[in-house]
Amino acid sequence: MESLLHTGTKFAPQLLVLVFLIITFLTSALDKIMDWNGNIAYFNDHFKATFLKGKSKLMLGFIALMELIAGILCVVGIFEIYLNGSMQIGFWGAIISAKTLLLLLLGQRLAKDYAGAMTIAVYFMVAVYGVTLLM
Repeated sequence: MESLLHTGTKFAPQLLVLVFLIITFLTSALDKIMDWNGNIAYFNDHFKATFLKGKSKLMLGFIALMELIAGILCVVGIFEIYLNGSMQIGFWGAIISAKTLLLLLLGQRLAKDYAGAMTIAVYFMVAVYGVTLLM
């Protein structure tokens, strides 16, 4: 038990960022999967005036997959920290998280949703901070 507490304290910033990314990406991926039709309708409307029109299923599936991979890597990264003090898998979880956020940012900018793009910047800063902590 003392070892778990020590690890949790020693790696607190890394663990907190990983938990943040898990909450962000697993909930988002599950929402996309559970409300597939609602999300397709949203994407169709959101991208109707862009060259991405008609590609909603492909985009939604790809983003959901990326979010799921990012979230799973972050979960495994937490176990890796507790099991052997390594941060490699968590690092890759943070990298995939940041890349996914860049794709989401691109989509928001193409759709001219500048307020939405601004909110992604906050998540991106946390992901990049996680990348630096987990290096």
